Amino acid sequence: MNTRIEADSIGTLEVPAKAYYGVQTLRAKHNFNITGRPLHPVFINNLAKIKKAAAMTNMAADVLDERIGNAILQACDEIIAGKLHNQFIVDAIQGGAGTSANMNANEVIANRAIEILGGEKGDYSIVHPNDHVNMAQSTNDVIPSAGKLTIQELLPSLVEQLRRLHKALNQKAIEFDDVVKIGRTQLQDAVPIRLGQSFQAYAAVVERDIHRLESLTDDLNMLNIGATAVGTAINVNPVYLFHIIKNINLVCGTNCYQADDLFDATQNLDGFVHISSVLKTCAVSLSKICNDLRLLSSGPKTGLGEINLPPKQNGSSIMPGKINPVIPEVVSQVAYNVIGNDVTVTLAAEAGQLELNAFEPVIFYNIFESIDTLRGAVQTLTDNCVLGITANRDRCEQLVESSVAIATALCPVIGYKKSADIAKQSLESGVSVRDLVLRQQLMTPEQLEQCMNLKALTLPGHMAEYRKM
Repeated sequence: MNTRIEADSIGTLEVPAKAYYGVQTLRAKHNFNITGRPLHPVFINNLAKIKKAAAMTNMAADVLDERIGNAILQACDEIIAGKLHNQFIVDAIQGGAGTSANMNANEVIANRAIEILGGEKGDYSIVHPNDHVNMAQSTNDVIPSAGKLTIQELLPSLVEQLRRLHKALNQKAIEFDDVVKIGRTQLQDAVPIRLGQSFQAYAAVVERDIHRLESLTDDLNMLNIGATAVGTAINVNPVYLFHIIKNINLVCGTNCYQADDLFDATQNLDGFVHISSVLKTCAVSLSKICNDLRLLSSGPKTGLGEINLPPKQNGSSIMPGKINPVIPEVVSQVAYNVIGNDVTVTLAAEAGQLELNAFEPVIFYNIFESIDTLRGAVQTLTDNCVLGITANRDRCEQLVESSVAIATALCPVIGYKKSADIAKQSLESGVSVRDLVLRQQLMTPEQLEQCMNLKALTLPGHMAEYRKM
């Protein structure tokens, strides 16, 4: 294979002649064979957007030759359009606080700019990865800024899917509003509830998750760009320092602002911990909903069987006709992974020392994965499960009528002790609560019918109507 020789402070390496990456990228490829996964494509684009904004700002400050600067801009635009992504070869998890990712971008942009200017790749006398592409920047302000810009781009599609799920759950809440079922606490019979109320509760928690995700704007808009290495803005000219944010917003279409304290914003990653925590909270909410769906649909003959989930695929390689709740199962698995990702983000953020946190690559790897997988999980939950759920109305009625838990409705009329005795007798004898009340003449049939109106029992304030009976 044709190669070119490139040198860095470590020594020399043979780099494939056609490669747009250079020696520092290749060293990282050799050193960090960790996940086998490349940088997230949206992250690559945002690295290019920052490099583009930096070149624009440096040209405006008259510290970057316009001919070189315009070639850099063209190279960045090509990457943003999706070209040259195969030249970003460093592993998503890497040592060095993301220096390898930053240099991968610098080298690819430099070599493409060299090519645009008519030179040969690797001739850094024309365009240099550090002196020109990385001018006025450091890994320590580029990588966290690119990470935040990437999260900003990824979150809206997750929120969109959550809105679809919220709408679907609300539709089911309306559809099931007349279905009275037995409520359960600690997996034991409790008091009647409408199936629609259960689904309305699911919709409510999803709505809160949406609001929490939308509230992350401030954490994501504050960038430490301009801080360079530690926050002192070393090697940054004043024009760049005060105009780079304006150009990032112009290139990215964002409303970002520069951190007031660049030292704080460079070394403290609490914002990413907060973001990850909100994603974890969303994952927990979704998994709880899916736990309920699995329980309510259990059976179909020997479980609760109060709802039917749409059948999606065979559930067993040995048991004919078995259908498993595969969609809720996959959502819960995604949730477990997101919860684990949050632990990783928390530990990585805590592990920073002094003026820099070296563990941003694993933080971004996990946050990006959490957003992407949650989006896919929510989409399949809506399309392949929630929209197709039906209620087993007869089964719901049968279970609520046979439950001794409805004796709770007797308490305001005959008191707790007598109600408890009736419940115990019903369990032991198999005689329904209604029949026992009538046999013992504790109420007239009219009083009992009024007191034990199942739908009315699910309405707040119902009990107060019978306290005077």
